[in-house]
Amino acid sequence: MSASLALTTYLVPLAKEIDNDKVTPGVLGFIVFAALAVGVWLLMKSMNRHMGRVNFEEAPAGEADAAPNDPKRTSGPASA
Repeated sequence: MSASLALTTYLVPLAKEIDNDKVTPGVLGFIVFAALAVGVWLLMKSMNRHMGRVNFEEAPAGEADAAPNDPKRTSGPASA
């Protein structure tokens, strides 16, 4: 109990010296913001790399207009 009493004895005067009108995020706030910015940049870089690997081929215009129950069009393996 004496350790917490000593700690509050030393910290209370320091807390009273802080100007409440000039509170800033400080160095820790900058480090957290910078880490978030770097993380978003790395995620965007990774997303662009993965999107570049996607092989997307559009169906011809005539096939896209076909009815969904068209027997010529198969969506999966034929069942026996």
